[in-house]
Amino acid sequence: MLNLLMMKLSCSLVYATIILIVADTVFGFGRAVKQHVLNSSFGIDGAIRKVSMIIALIICACMDIIVSIDLVPILPNGVSESMNKFLNISHLGVAEFFALLFVLYEIVSVLKNMYLCGLPVKGVYEFIRKFLLKYTDELPDEESEK
Repeated sequence: MLNLLMMKLSCSLVYATIILIVADTVFGFGRAVKQHVLNSSFGIDGAIRKVSMIIALIICACMDIIVSIDLVPILPNGVSESMNKFLNISHLGVAEFFALLFVLYEIVSVLKNMYLCGLPVKGVYEFIRKFLLKYTDELPDEESEK
């Protein structure tokens, strides 16, 4: 069982999620230092969120091993073909699905922190933000980010 879990968690999307979590933490700390707003409650909230994401991936991987769900057949044909070409994924289990969502969430967060640290990524951040605003209203307001 442990070997199956390790195989399931060796997906490139899981690795990307972990790398982006580390990058988000580093840039978030840099942002806090630059803005002189080091606050342990924000740090603890962020740490809880990041650890929860990793725990959720482990639970989803266990669920995939037990139930073996494949979400590719429910996707439209063009999406599943593009996903297979771009991400090299022919099987999309629950763990991979959530890892993909976490990667998208972390990319936006990393770009926001990079932008607020003063790095020149505003154009990319605004493009992704406008794209995501089409599909969700859960992104924070610009005023609350500052």
